[in-house]
Amino acid sequence: MEYAENILGTIGNTPLVKIHTLTAELPCLVLAKYETFNPGNSVKDRMALKMIEDAEADGRLQPGGTIIEGTSGNTGMGLALAAIVKGYKCIFVLADKQSKEKCDILRAVGAEVVVCPTAVEPEDPRSYYSVSKRLAKEIPNSWYVNQYDNPSNAQAHYESTGPEIWKQTDGKITHFVVGVGTGGTISGVGKYLKEQNPNVKVWGVDTYGSVFKKYHETGIFDEKEIYPYVTEGIGEDILPKNVDFDIIDGFTKVTDKDGAVYTQRLAKEEGMFLGNSAGSAIKGVLQLKENFTKDDVVVVLFHDHGSRYIGKMFNDDWMREKGYIE
Repeated sequence: MEYAENILGTIGNTPLVKIHTLTAELPCLVLAKYETFNPGNSVKDRMALKMIEDAEADGRLQPGGTIIEGTSGNTGMGLALAAIVKGYKCIFVLADKQSKEKCDILRAVGAEVVVCPTAVEPEDPRSYYSVSKRLAKEIPNSWYVNQYDNPSNAQAHYESTGPEIWKQTDGKITHFVVGVGTGGTISGVGKYLKEQNPNVKVWGVDTYGSVFKKYHETGIFDEKEIYPYVTEGIGEDILPKNVDFDIIDGFTKVTDKDGAVYTQRLAKEEGMFLGNSAGSAIKGVLQLKENFTKDDVVVVLFHDHGSRYIGKMFNDDWMREKGYIE
């Protein structure tokens, strides 16, 4: 009989899917690494499990403990699934710009959710970084995950996502394009791919209001670059330790509007019902078109599922309110 021992056994080995309509103007083959096939519907399941297993192994996470994390939703879902199987409690801290669906989904899998304001500095005691750290100090037998600086995050993608992409493309991949938030995916996958072939180009998709692109190009952390933005799951107002800028060849920035519009277009023109960062990622690929030739194989990673954005990018009233559609 063929079955997984538990739900965690279904993480990984997600398919590569060819994109047709939206990339018709490009000379190359564009393939999507379709991470919504993971059981928590996102790429974050991979690193959530790895971070928990590594913390169990070195004693940071004790039996019956409480897992505490600041998340934009998807890491929380991955952690929650692993916590259910392994017998831990979860408290997740989200910024108030995250969709209501994300909060509801986390509560549906038994997690406690704390919501904090978006428009405050990272050091502000009300920020979701600060609140996560404070709760971990106050709650006995708890473990603060800190996906931004936790090396198990990038390591998970070095061990699983990178090798899968290399094998699935038969080593023919020439470009890897992905939205950057914590930096774990781009750094782990990028490191693996460049070890196989140093000529593989690794591109990050950033958003306006985030510091990555300018920091990569100039080495300057420019606070003037930082302002609130709508796009979820990519961009940052801090420099996570998981972003290995040496592995990244360049960044392209995608506007909130383009990210939202292309999220809808992926659903309506490719049948790909995906999250907000997928719209940004495919628009990023299109913005990079002068870098591609007819022999190239471009892999773009799509992080999460459209069900988390029903009230936002898939709601035309919301899209009109933001001025993204007529």
